[in-house]
Amino acid sequence: MADPKLALILGDQLSHKLSIFDHISKENDEILMMEVTDEAEYVKHHKKKLVFIFSAMRQFAEELKEKGYKVHYIKLFTEESKTSFTDTLENFINSHKQQFSKILTVEASEYRVLKIQESWLEKYKVEILKDSRFITTKEEFTAWADGKKSLLMENFYREVRKKTDILIDIKGKPIGGKWNYDHDNRETLNTKTKIEIPERLDFPKSKITEEVVEMIEKHFPGNFGDIEPFNWAIDSKSARAAFNHFIEHFLPNFGKYQDAMLEGEAFIYHSVISHYLNIGLLDPRELCLKAESEYMAGKVAINAAEGFIRQIIGWREYVRGIYWLFMPEYLESNSLEAHNALPEFYWDPEATEMNCIKQVVKQTKENAYSHHIQRLMVTGNLALLLGVEPKQVHEWYLSVYADAYEWVELPNTLGMALYADGGKLATKPYAASGAYINKMSNYCKNCSYKVTEKTGEAACPFNYLYWDFIDRNKDELSGNMRLRFSYKNLENFSEEKINEIKDSTEKFFKRIYKNSKIVVKK
Repeated sequence: MADPKLALILGDQLSHKLSIFDHISKENDEILMMEVTDEAEYVKHHKKKLVFIFSAMRQFAEELKEKGYKVHYIKLFTEESKTSFTDTLENFINSHKQQFSKILTVEASEYRVLKIQESWLEKYKVEILKDSRFITTKEEFTAWADGKKSLLMENFYREVRKKTDILIDIKGKPIGGKWNYDHDNRETLNTKTKIEIPERLDFPKSKITEEVVEMIEKHFPGNFGDIEPFNWAIDSKSARAAFNHFIEHFLPNFGKYQDAMLEGEAFIYHSVISHYLNIGLLDPRELCLKAESEYMAGKVAINAAEGFIRQIIGWREYVRGIYWLFMPEYLESNSLEAHNALPEFYWDPEATEMNCIKQVVKQTKENAYSHHIQRLMVTGNLALLLGVEPKQVHEWYLSVYADAYEWVELPNTLGMALYADGGKLATKPYAASGAYINKMSNYCKNCSYKVTEKTGEAACPFNYLYWDFIDRNKDELSGNMRLRFSYKNLENFSEEKINEIKDSTEKFFKRIYKNSKIVVKK
């Protein structure tokens, strides 16, 4: 019998459809999964995120054993687990009695880890397989982007819709007559809106999860975030149950309310499945086909089905393409020369009187989750207006959200939230004053600041920070056609008004940064 192959499965590759299973046999080959400190500590991950990842990994290993695979699982803080993937792999091979004919591994989702995999080629006979869990390939995105002056997500999304034949009629046209129903997905919620938000499915902690919770509490006591309540799925069957519950109870209202924010409601009608999807427990194509079938059966409106599908086969595939097209240089992007520190209140919601920030950071601390508008237009918007160094913002998002892996988080942070890539991803900075937050939420009602005040101690900081941002970045942004009205308005501001904006901004900076160095372009 030939020497066995060793299949190495990473922690965000927990899919029974992973391409590696087409290349190994239960009878002859072996599987290695490992927890290592480098991956647990390269940023200070949210405690709940760590519990989820390690629980799901250990559960997946048990499922593979039940299927008949020979699985070697190396737990964190054991003698077999070394600092890095490379050291742990080397130690395993050296201590293993039998030689392996080949090491198989599926390409990592993150550039940093792919480089680690590629380093193994120098020492071992390694085959790096393509990751088949995405709808498009890196090569397809590169070919689509080639020669284009602008890489609009909408154009890419239409190509993927055609490729997948999702929400496409027999003539190759979009079902419903339009490609995009985003305009119908911007309704607001307030305490007077008569809606019922259904209960979420809760999953009891398994013995595996209880052991992981004990490990995280012991070894990561200083990490941000709450572990309890931990009621998430950790296997694909339960994750599908959570998704089906969303489809039945939440999708009908998801479309129109997907941009809304409501105090005390962390999830509203959102699916809250991205952490399952990004770790491999759910399949993106299956999710989209299910949403499509709900529309075709007349159970949901087109704006709900299309809005959900666009997030997956449009935005998710698109940001992955952007990531691999521009890495590793993309990580260093800072086109607006932002160099300020991330304020303390991004880690402590009680350290700010801005209610919108307090609410979103509080929800993040409790749930390792906030939805896309909270990330973009609250925490992201403020970091943009303050001129926070992009890498610090990136590390925060990567740390605090359970669905955050660099391939999906980095373009969303640097490209969408901070415009740090100079427009490779977004056509304009998503900067906004307090009026937007007031329109899309009820946060302002219970805030210490007044959203109607433009400058001064009582004014909503977003109001004067917005105009200060527009003014101090005019060399870089005044030529952006999507900001032409803002710059036209700025030209009409009196010197007195400009001085009031600058004075309010300076006082706010001193208040939040205290004795820290402040870097603001003049």
